[in-house]
Parts: sequence; C-alpha cells; structure tokens
Amino acid sequence: MKHIAVIGAGTMGNGIAHTFAQSGFHVRLIDISETALTKGLATISKNLDRLIAKTVITEVQKDETLKLITTYTALDEGVKGADLVVEAATEQIDLKLKIFKQLSLVCEAHTILATNTSSISITQIAAVTDRPEWVIGMHFMNPVPIMKLVEIIRGYNTSDEVTKTIMELSRTLGKDPVEVNDYPGFVANRILMPMLNESIETLYNGVAGVKEIDTVMKLGMAHPMGPLQLADFIGLDVCLSILNVMYDGFKNPKYAPCPLLVNMVRAGKLGIKSGEGFYDYASSKKAEQVAKQFLK
Repeated sequence: MKHIAVIGAGTMGNGIAHTFAQSGFHVRLIDISETALTKGLATISKNLDRLIAKTVITEVQKDETLKLITTYTALDEGVKGADLVVEAATEQIDLKLKIFKQLSLVCEAHTILATNTSSISITQIAAVTDRPEWVIGMHFMNPVPIMKLVEIIRGYNTSDEVTKTIMELSRTLGKDPVEVNDYPGFVANRILMPMLNESIETLYNGVAGVKEIDTVMKLGMAHPMGPLQLADFIGLDVCLSILNVMYDGFKNPKYAPCPLLVNMVRAGKLGIKSGEGFYDYASSKKAEQVAKQFLK
C-alpha cells in the first residue's frame, strides 16, 4: 500500500494527510475548496515546524513530507490509483453517503474505502457502495499527528482481510489501533460524549461555573483539559451531531443533548472554531477567559 487519498482538508483531513505523508506514503489531499486546501497545507507546514523546533524531525524531512502531498479539487482525479481512500468530510450522514456512492463508481476494485466518522454507522455507509466488505471505519483522534489511538470499526460486512490490513497499516503509522464493532458512537464517543453532555447539564442546572467544573475534572480526575474546554476544542456542533446519532440509534434519553448545547449551536457559539463557546477565544486560543454569558 503506497498511495493514499484523503477527502477533506479540514482539521482531521489535513492531520491524516500529514501523518501518512510523514510515514512515507504518497498522499492525495482532496477538497472541493481550493482555499481549504491552501489552508490545510499551511497547517501541515506549521505543525511540521513545531516538530522541527522539538528536534523530532529535520528541515529535510519536512520538505520530503510536503513533497509527498498533492492536492485535488476533483474527487475522481484525486482517488485515481489510490490503494486506500480515507474520507474525513464534515460529520453529516447525507454528505458521507453521497461521497461513498461516488467512490463506489470511480475507485478501482482493489481500493479500500475508509471513513473517519466519529459516530455514523459504517454498515449504513457501506450499504451504498458496491463493495461493503471493503468499507471500514478508521477513526483518528485529534490532533492526528500526536494522538496514538485509532478506532478501527468493522461494519456488518467488513472482511477479516480488510480489517487486518488496516490494523497493520495503522501500526505502520506509529498508531495503536483498537478494533471495535459498529454501534452508535463506537467506544470513544459512546463514553466521552455523555460525560461532556453531563458537564453541560451541570452548568445548565447551576451546580457550578465553567472554570469550576473544568477544574474539578482536571485536578480530581487528572484529565489534561476540562470537559467544557474539550467540548469547545472538539466543536459544539460536532458534539451535538454525535449525541443526536447516539440518541437516534439507542432511543435512550441518557443520550439526549442538553438544551443549553442545542441553543449554543443554534446561536453559532461552536467553541474555538467560531471564537466563542464556553470560553471566549477572541484574544487567545487557550481556555483562559470564560464566555461573557457564563460569568457570574
């Protein structure tokens, strides 16, 4: 396996492209937006500079990594000759189904089709293709170049051969893959999202403030960042989307998103990416200033 196509140049997509290229793979980074591709490459370059500053890689290795990445705005051109396609588009089921229908038509017979979805059914995605046994979930964690875990999710029809190939490939990238089955939220988000949602409920019910909740979890549970800060980092819209998938999938009220989360997303308060969530990021990307609406 030498040639990898990555669909989506956003946070996850450019991180996945970076990781594969740094491991010596030829990467085709695909996005319908030329601006997104330019921004994605700039992010990869900046992240490689951080590794140089930490003496993890050299300038030569940075140049070699960037040379292995080619950008495309046309999906059919970008996936041509790919051994593996990793879809990392927005977490919207209709968009993902549309992409996989197209991949089924334009990809070669040997191409493995993977999705980086954090919650959507692999079985449902695979069902719109002509090769459900070749479709698998490859859920990287953010930030991709740093985080070791990759959830490898088998759809109902995913073959043993494809699963074994992707597990081995993940180890080649220096990751620690964990095989899980295809149920809403998989493992990571099935456990994480209810915790984040309960943290938002705790704030909503007036039990404690933003910083107090985060401080309890950081100091008491040794979490590297508080749950409200983490929700801002992930994106409140993404959190809401994942909770809705789990609520729809299980029909269990414990997965119902907190009304405060719903209203914040409706208001465009999405966290770091919008400049405000539970914290205000106008002057710093660090969670230092609590958003005005949550100040006592």
